[in-house]
Amino acid sequence: MDWAGWAIFGLIATAVLTAVMIGAQLAGLTRLDLPLMLGTIVVPDPDRARVAGFFIHLVNGQIFAVGYAAAFAASGRATWWSGGLLGALHGAVALLVIVPLLPGIHPRMASERAGLRAGPALEPPGVLGLNYGRQTPVITLAAHVAYGVALGMLLDPS
Repeated sequence: MDWAGWAIFGLIATAVLTAVMIGAQLAGLTRLDLPLMLGTIVVPDPDRARVAGFFIHLVNGQIFAVGYAAAFAASGRATWWSGGLLGALHGAVALLVIVPLLPGIHPRMASERAGLRAGPALEPPGVLGLNYGRQTPVITLAAHVAYGVALGMLLDPS
């Protein structure tokens, strides 16, 4: 497995994914603020939470990059399109499994089933993250495909 590539290119791919997500948010295409969402799991202050969330996201990106590197090593090849397919799968799992589970573990996120907890709460993402805007699923999938394409192009499968 390409450990050196994983360490370097995992960060690059995560930066690409993060840039797409934050760029889309700043352009008004989605209200999903991933660093805020992740950071408020551990820090209540929104400004500090965004910093913490950014680093949590980098760590998560590295963890997922290990999976991509292992998949490429197992198949013996890494291509932009195989990375893109893995990215599409990754994005679908994020939207269909991970994001809907967040209200169950997030101490500062409202739940669609239980409503608000005490104090300020983040809006729950809803199905496919649609509570954050109609374009959220498309943006999220595009960002994850870009992540996979970057890793497929940069990682050595051996």
